[in-house]
Order: sequence, then structure tokens, then C-alpha cells
Amino acid sequence: MNYMYAKVKSLGIFGLDTFEVTVECDISQGLPRFDLVGLPDAVVRESRERVRASVKNCHFDFPVSRITVNIAPADIKKEGSVYDLPVMVAILKASGQLKADTDGFAFIGELSLDGDIRRVNGVLPMLLKAAEKGADSVFIPYGNMLEGSVVEGVKVMPVKNIFDVVNHLTGKKKISPCYNRELCEKEVKYNVDFSDVRGQAEAKRALEVAAAGGHNCIMVGPPGSGKSMLAKRISTILPDMTFEEKLETTKIYSIAGMIPDGTAIIGNRPFRSPHHTVSAQALAGGGTAIRPGEISLAHNGVLFMDEFPEFDRRCKEALRQPLEDSVVNIARSSGFVSYPADFMLVAAMNPCPCGYFGHPVKECRCTDAARKRYLHKVSGPVLDRIDIHIEVAPVDYEQLSGKSEEESSADIKQRVDMARAVQSERFKGTEIKCNAGMTPAMTRKFCRLTDDADSLLKISFDKLGLSARAYDKILRMSRTIADLDSSELIETRHVAEAIQYRSLDRKYWNYDEK
Repeated sequence: MNYMYAKVKSLGIFGLDTFEVTVECDISQGLPRFDLVGLPDAVVRESRERVRASVKNCHFDFPVSRITVNIAPADIKKEGSVYDLPVMVAILKASGQLKADTDGFAFIGELSLDGDIRRVNGVLPMLLKAAEKGADSVFIPYGNMLEGSVVEGVKVMPVKNIFDVVNHLTGKKKISPCYNRELCEKEVKYNVDFSDVRGQAEAKRALEVAAAGGHNCIMVGPPGSGKSMLAKRISTILPDMTFEEKLETTKIYSIAGMIPDGTAIIGNRPFRSPHHTVSAQALAGGGTAIRPGEISLAHNGVLFMDEFPEFDRRCKEALRQPLEDSVVNIARSSGFVSYPADFMLVAAMNPCPCGYFGHPVKECRCTDAARKRYLHKVSGPVLDRIDIHIEVAPVDYEQLSGKSEEESSADIKQRVDMARAVQSERFKGTEIKCNAGMTPAMTRKFCRLTDDADSLLKISFDKLGLSARAYDKILRMSRTIADLDSSELIETRHVAEAIQYRSLDRKYWNYDEK
């Protein structure tokens, strides 16, 4: 053999953090043995058998020698099957069967036993890291081509099998890089619309305010009043995603392996609706490989939690940090991961176990104790972090059978976009996107009230016993309502509407927020 040592580049990922990887191969004399080192997990260790079978089935010679493969850096745990392809390329180079310069190239992919290259998770963030580090080309599985085609600054080479890689490196058959920015500009389409919802003018207005300022909300009402129907249409009135938001969201879905087939980039705002039996780990994220949970999958979109009290208490309490910080931090023995979680929470619940407390026609069958136990499944601290509390009343026959046209999502979205444009200008140069994300200092600076509005807020603060957090949230909601009204100052009517959205908990919960 002419070459007994070779190294090739690859990339690794842990959480959202990506890092450069060097795969080194040393072939020396001794008893036949294949050692793979560099802190590999079980899946990486199994690559020895996949690579061995692939080399033989592709009619290459597997070296009958002592083979040592090191995946550096050795102090970072390597996970997943992304290293199969670089390990095989390194062995072919070290054994002299592949005579090619691989400097500036990186390799990502899982091998099948016959040499085909299968798609892997996390390709998008790894490609972005390669572009950042100045790599020339990255070989990725053909199944990840659409996802890779939105990355600029690096040549993305989609390959179907090991022969595509070898033929390109040796010059026999070159591969054309894939890049298509137009895939990111596809028109956003929804199959639902607010015009489908009959009546519920007050609830629609509250959701418009929520969308305009990025505020979380909870809807309380009897079964069949339209809570789920309203929630499923919130995405249709949210502003269109920017390219940066699309990339952020797609990176998370890439790591989770949840990019839909035929999709290059997530263009619609996510709408995640986990069942109430979901575990706290599935909601917040975690596991051996610390995968993103539903909270992070809803990043830049909506997290809808129907039957909110029925969720496990740990799930509801897990919302506390993300609702405040727009990030979820997960610490495990394998490491620490921080996932973005800038989502809009929309919760829905019945007012009691039977669902008919306060219903104008149907009688509630629950005892006071049962109703209290049910409502107190939602703790005061969690409820206090939800900006808008809406009561969704049942719709009567006249509203359902009426012939009048309901306002469409497009009309509502126009007003939301206008309010968001004002906020974009207001927060230019900062990381804040909307009023709900304002810091206390920003709240004091931008939420300027008229004298009458200030007096109303003071009276309400004393009578309702609001917490400091609730006070700030009312100010931010008032700012959003004023933005929708194209008003520079926050006036009495804006504060009055915002206070109305913080009064429902007194009717049902009677929590003392002091």
C-alpha cells in the first residue's frame, strides 16, 4: 500500500451547536482489527459493520490489517450515522484505492450495506457551519438535496451512492452543486380561514391583538363553542416569516428529522398541537441525544394546548421558563443544550369538568369542589405568564345560520402586519421582534400613557390586586392595541381593553396575585 494514513473532513452536531470533525484513518501491520475511537456512541460504533459491508459489496478491497479510525475532536461525544461516509472515504484513501485530493471537502451521510447513501438529520445546520468555516464543498445524501439547496456560500454536492463520490473526486463524472434560493420564496397557503368562524367577534378581536403583539392567550369556554377552530386559524393572521426565521425553524426540524418530503424549507409558521397525554420530556425536549421537543418545534409559530388542565402538571410548569425567556435549557448527563422557543402559546380549556359552568342553556353538573380542583390544575404562576384570557361563549342559532360574510384572515392580517411594521421600526437594532418581548426598560420607554389612562391603570392595579408581571403585561398589551389604532400615546380605551383581557382569571380562579 502506498498510503497508510489519510484524513477527511466532516461535521458534527450536538443540540443546535455544530462543530468541525476530522476523520483520521491509520492502516498498520498486525492482526486484522477495526477500531473506531473518538468518543463514539452506539450508532457511530455500528458504522464499522456498515462500512465493512459497503466496501466489500461495492467491490473495493477491505484492508486485512489493523485499522484505526479516529473521529476528532476526541473530547466531544459523536452521535448518529453521519460519519459512515467520511469513514469509508478515509479508509479508501488510506488503502490507496482512492487517489484524490479531498482538502476543502467535507462528507456527511449514512451508508447502506450496498453503498447507497441515506439521508440523515441535521444537514442544514451542518451546511451553514461549513459555509461559515469557508469549506469549498460538502457531499450530502441525495435525500437531503432540497434542504441543502437553500444554503449559499458552499458547494452542496448531493450524492446517491459511494460511486458518485469516487467518480467526482477522481474526475470521471463531476456532480453539479445544488442551489436554488427560489425554493424559499414559495407562496404560503393555508386551508383554513377566519371567515369560516361564525360569530365570536370578541374572541376574534382578542386573537387579533395577540397576533399583532405576539401575546400568549388562553380561551375558556364550553365544548363546541369554537375554541379549537379559532386556534387553528391563528397562523393565518401572523406576519409572513422572514428568511432568517425560516432558516431558524428549518434547522430545528432538520435536527428532529421532521422536514416533510419534497420540502426545502419550512415556509409556514409552525402550528404544533400536542395531545394532553404528552410527557414533559416530549414537550420540552430531551432524551439520550437531547432532541428538540414540541416547545422548540413551535419556534416562530404557535403552540396550541387543547384541554389545558388535563396536561400533566410537569408539562404546564415546564412552560414557565420558555414563556419568559423564549428559550428552553436542557441539562442532561450527556451535556447541556439550549433550544430556541420563541412561540405564541394558545391554550384552550373548559370552565369545569363537565364543561357547562356558566352556559346560558345547559346546566353544570359539577360540584364547587370538583370545579375548583379542575381549575386549579392550572397554577397561578403559569396563568400569570399568559397575557390574554378570553371567554369564548357558545354561538347561537342566528349567528350560525346568518348569511352575512365574516371577515377573512387576509383582512385581519393586514391590520396585524401594519402593527408589526410599527413594532419593527420601534425595535430596530435590537433582538426584540414584537411588543410581547419588550424588556422592563423598553416597557417604560415605549408605553407612554395619557393622564386618564394612567389613572385607570392605577385604580385597576389596586382593585384587581395585580402582580408586577401582570402590570407589565397590561402595558405591553395596551401598546399593541394602540399600535392597531395607529396611536402614538396609549389612551384610556386601549388600557380598558387590555385590562379586560386580564380579568377572566378573577371570575374563575380567584387567585391572589400578590
